[in-house]
Amino acid sequence: MMNQQTNFFSDLKYDLPASIVVFLVAMPLCLGIALASGAPLFSGIIAGIVGGIIVSLVSGSALGVSGPAAGLAVIVLNAIHDLGTFETFLLAVVFAGVFQIILGVLKAGVIGYYFPSSVIKGMLSGIGLIIFLKQIPHALGYDEDPEGDFAFFQVDGHNTFSELFYMFEAITPGAVVISIVSLTILILWEKPIIKKTVLSRVPGPLIAVGLGVILNVIFDDIPVLDISEEHLVALPVAESLTDFFAQFTTPDFSQLANSQVYIVALTIAIVGSLETLLSVEATDKLDPQKRITPTNRELVAQGTGNIISGLIGGLPITQVIVRSSANIQTGGRTKTSAFLHGVFLLICVMGIPKILNLIPLACLASILLVIGYKLTNPKQFITLYKKDFSLFLPFVVTVIGIVFTDLLKGIGLGMAVGIIHILWNNFKVPYHLNPDYLKSNEPIHIQLAEEVSFLNKASILRTLKIMPNESEVIIDASKNLSMHPDVVEIIQDFKKNALTRNINVKLVGFEDENDLEVEEEEMT
Repeated sequence: MMNQQTNFFSDLKYDLPASIVVFLVAMPLCLGIALASGAPLFSGIIAGIVGGIIVSLVSGSALGVSGPAAGLAVIVLNAIHDLGTFETFLLAVVFAGVFQIILGVLKAGVIGYYFPSSVIKGMLSGIGLIIFLKQIPHALGYDEDPEGDFAFFQVDGHNTFSELFYMFEAITPGAVVISIVSLTILILWEKPIIKKTVLSRVPGPLIAVGLGVILNVIFDDIPVLDISEEHLVALPVAESLTDFFAQFTTPDFSQLANSQVYIVALTIAIVGSLETLLSVEATDKLDPQKRITPTNRELVAQGTGNIISGLIGGLPITQVIVRSSANIQTGGRTKTSAFLHGVFLLICVMGIPKILNLIPLACLASILLVIGYKLTNPKQFITLYKKDFSLFLPFVVTVIGIVFTDLLKGIGLGMAVGIIHILWNNFKVPYHLNPDYLKSNEPIHIQLAEEVSFLNKASILRTLKIMPNESEVIIDASKNLSMHPDVVEIIQDFKKNALTRNINVKLVGFEDENDLEVEEEEMT
């Protein structure tokens, strides 16, 4: 037990600063996602606390951070409406957790390994670009769309790009000043001039938030720079412990016979599990130590978290790439940082919500702008384009899809393009043929590829058709691993037809060469 505790806190000097930054990032996102989901604000905080404290203990992920997910906001909004009450929805969250544990036991986590790296990189860049674009209005003090709304079509009626124009109608000068100060600090903290000093031991985002609170208080006495409450963090404030615990809600177990509850639960389980597995893949790629998360265990961890979250009034939980990347970028090394961020959420919501409500959203937007830029990694676009267009195409389609739709649709588009590209390549190159053989008296050698599918029928037919009369053709399948029956039939037909054209056909490497032989008696 002592050894486990030692390991848990062995990298505390790295994990503690990272956990503070993750806490600062997670707090407004928890509130914003709850608002976008049409749920009580406190339900988002509950999900963040459970995701931090409970899921991190069960999970095998070193750097993944769990909490309420923006990708589930629309599903939650519709589910609450369809089920009638929030308490009935909580029952669906509990059963979603049960379904996820079953998926983990059935080893469904292997699904995550089937996503190509180009699509995962596109996912990271796409999410980074969304974060960056969504935070620009908040940095300027235009907060009509809540934090945590990452959908293209927004809660406030605009979209990601139109918001960039409407924000100029209501810029808050005080917020702009705080954003500039915060960004300056965050950029300086990345430079050697700070990294080589004792100041580097204090996280730059913490300094930025501290100065943001101080400036907010000072601006109260300067009318032109004054920042109103709608531009600040808005944690629910409980006057006593009794009021605090009164904010927790329990599921309506009288709805156990309601079939709609299980439909919603299954939907949340499938979508939440897919988002988690995608985040796991992305987080493992960002991990400097390149550790591999056990995906089946992660599904069990998420299921456990959702059961507990649903039982006490929280939103559904997934592993979230925004918080996970913030954890990695600020030096987190073990699951301790994710655990501590949940502890900080709990302590601060219980003890100092009024102080946290002095934090300007513009200050937190500055932190997310830096995170978004790093995730987007603009240089990666040029690198992939120059390296291999077959990697660049699904990558860029995934980015565009995520920005203009949502996470899962963007991933789906990227996967579709990747698969189509593979099929096209397979269609074009089912064999190797040196065209010089057609002009000489030497045997014509056709080397079949490892995979020859029905998509290759047209090109193989076209090639066999141009074989010159009175020639010798060798069809070599020695390297072939899989051949569609339609292709076998084409070769059979060609061998029969070849006799009428005085073409001598030799077959090499076919498992059932006897089946392809033609009895001359049948042809006479």
